[in-house]
Amino acid sequence: MKAGALFAGIGGFCLGFERAGISTAWAVEMDPFATKTYAHNLPSRRIIEKDIRSVSVKADKLEPVDILHAGFPCQSFSQAGTKSGFEDERGKLFFEIIRLLKEFGKDRPKIIVLENAPFLRYGEGGAWFLRLQNEIRKAGYWFREENAVELNAATLTGLPQQRIRLFMVALSTEHFSSGRFTFPSAGSQPKSDIADFINFDAEVDSEYYLPKDNRYYHMINGVVTGDRQIYQLRKYLVRVKEPGVCPTLTANMGLGGHNVPFITTAKGLRKLTEYECLALQGFPKDFTFPASMPRAKRYTQVGNAVAVTVSERLAKSVKERINRENLDNGEDRLRISA
Repeated sequence: MKAGALFAGIGGFCLGFERAGISTAWAVEMDPFATKTYAHNLPSRRIIEKDIRSVSVKADKLEPVDILHAGFPCQSFSQAGTKSGFEDERGKLFFEIIRLLKEFGKDRPKIIVLENAPFLRYGEGGAWFLRLQNEIRKAGYWFREENAVELNAATLTGLPQQRIRLFMVALSTEHFSSGRFTFPSAGSQPKSDIADFINFDAEVDSEYYLPKDNRYYHMINGVVTGDRQIYQLRKYLVRVKEPGVCPTLTANMGLGGHNVPFITTAKGLRKLTEYECLALQGFPKDFTFPASMPRAKRYTQVGNAVAVTVSERLAKSVKERINRENLDNGEDRLRISA
C-alpha cells in the first residue's frame, strides 16, 4: 500500500504510516523550514515544496495512492484560535484537498485520513462539520459523524502528553461497500514514565534556562509544587499539570512566552528542549533537525506535527480495513464463480 501526504509538515503522519507498512509515494508541504527537516530525516521520499493551491495532479505528476492523509491547518477551527472557519484563508485550504481528490478521477485514493482541532465538529453550531461532510461525500466518499473521532495520544499510545485531536476517515464509494470504520481504542496501553522522555537531572545549554530576574521566572516559581511536573506558561498565568503529564505541545511554544512548557531542575527553571518535545510527540530518537535550523522553527515544527505513535495506530486500522474489504470482495467473487 502507498500513501500520499498533504500538509506533510516534518513527517509525523508519514512516519506513522510507514511503521504500519504503508510507504510514502509523495508529500506536499509549503514551509521551506519544515521541508528541510523532512528531507533531512526522510531523504528517499519525494517531498514537493509548494503551496497546495498551486499543486496539480497532472503537472506535479502525483502518483495514484491507496491512502491520502492530511493534517490541514487548524488555526481557524481551533477553540483557542480565530474561530473563523472556512471564511479564513487557512480554513479554505481544506477545499484544495477536495480539488485534488477530484483531479485524480477514477484513480482517487481508496481512503482519506484527515486531522484537525476537535472544535471543528462544533463550530458555528455544527455548520463547519456539516459543510466538510458534504464536500467529502460529493467527492465520492462514505463519510458521516461516526467517521470522526477524537483521539488522545496519552490514552491511545501511552505517550505522557495530553494531546486530543480530531481524526476523520472517509472511504471511497467505488472501493468500499459501506463507510464503516473502526478507530483504534485505548485498551490497556501502559502509561509511559515521563522521565523516559524528559531528563530532569541533566544540565542542558544555558539558553534553555530562565534568568532569575526574568518576570516569567517569578510567575512560574510562585506555583512550583514538585520536581517532576511540567508548568505551561500562558500569556497571563501558569498552568500546572499533574505529575507525569505533559500538556498539549503547540506550534507557538517557540515564539516567546505563550504555551512554553517548563520544568524545575537543580540548576533552575528551564524549558523543555526541542528534542524532549520530539520524544513526547512519538518521534524516534534518530530523528534530528538540520544543524542550521533556527530553534524557534524547531519548536513550531514539533507543535504542528501529528504524533507519530497515534498515526501508527490509526494507520494499522486503515490497513486492516482495506485488507478486510479486499478479502470480502474476493469471497464474493468466489461465490459468484461457484
